[in-house]
Amino acid sequence: MPKNKTHSGAKKRFRVTGSGKVMREQAGHVHKFHEKTPQKARALSKDILVAKNDLSKIKKLLGR
Repeated sequence: MPKNKTHSGAKKRFRVTGSGKVMREQAGHVHKFHEKTPQKARALSKDILVAKNDLSKIKKLLGR
C-alpha cells in the first residue's frame, strides 16, 4: 500500500505544536503595513490556534 502524502499547501500554512495543537498565521499580516499601526502589525504577526471546526480537516491534510 502506498504512503499517504502530506498536502503541500497545508504544510506551508499550518504547524503542529509539541502538544498537538495546530497553529496558523493571522490574515492581513503580509503587506500594506503603511496603513497599519506598529501595534496592529505586531499583533497580527503572532500565530493563533486553528478553529475547532476546521481542526479535523486540517489534521487529515497534514497526515495526522
